[in-house]
Amino acid sequence: MTDERRALLLGLAAVLLWSTVASAFKISLRYLSPIQLLFWASLSSVCILGLVLTLQGKLKELLWLPPGSLLRLGLPGLLTPWLYYLVLFKAYKLLPAQEAQPLNYSWAITLSLLAVPILGQRLRKKQLAAIALSYFGVLIIATRGDPLSLEFSDGLGVFLALGSTLIWATYWMWQTWSRVDPLQGLFCNFVFALPFIALTLWLVEGFSLPDERGLASALYVGMFEMGLTFLLWLKALQLTRSTVRIANLIYLSPFLSLVLIHFVVGEEILPSSYLGLLFIVGGVLLQQSGGIRSEEEKRG
Repeated sequence: MTDERRALLLGLAAVLLWSTVASAFKISLRYLSPIQLLFWASLSSVCILGLVLTLQGKLKELLWLPPGSLLRLGLPGLLTPWLYYLVLFKAYKLLPAQEAQPLNYSWAITLSLLAVPILGQRLRKKQLAAIALSYFGVLIIATRGDPLSLEFSDGLGVFLALGSTLIWATYWMWQTWSRVDPLQGLFCNFVFALPFIALTLWLVEGFSLPDERGLASALYVGMFEMGLTFLLWLKALQLTRSTVRIANLIYLSPFLSLVLIHFVVGEEILPSSYLGLLFIVGGVLLQQSGGIRSEEEKRG
């Protein structure tokens, strides 16, 4: 099997797994509170990522780093997983999955807005059009197809879902400045955040062992949202000679997710959810058009 074919298969596997997580969140929250889900999923993710790094021989590299370097690697964990997933899981608790998932997907547009004050970038006309297009899609979803009414299905849930995009965009921007191996960085984030997550759980609800359904769902979230899927995606990007070809697969994920939400969670998907998602993805594609080229295109 050629590297390109392996990259495509790994990329598709990652997209399929990521497409399941919105349904997994909603099902998990039937048995766990948002902070319980975050704690048990993060704990399982630390174990899974630690095992992978051990097998790769990369865990011992972290152990030789000075405390100051480890602290710098771990600090982004205060944003993700701690704050980001607390906000996101609460949004999923309040909103139908078909609304929370597309709203959270608008993080790429939030990133372009965040780059203005932080990086001093200026928004071009195409970017402004992309932002307007995507946030009109957000409005369609949040009002369930009646954007002129400005009546939201759940105002707090919509606020939290959009707030999660700001947290994730900030985290992503922070991580782009890091030169550490992405998997090692992700592991440090979770290890650093875990005590804060545990403290939050203890202060808010106290510790209690969930039933087997709660533990199983948290393990799934920790494995496929926070752990192994990221590894599959990284490997696909490493194998391919065309990053764009693999990266574009990610646009399948939100649409596949809506299908799974219908059949797995049992939600009747509203036409406004599909329409709003089309606007959001259209805005993201418009923003990125011409912005990324493959290595072959650059050489040409």
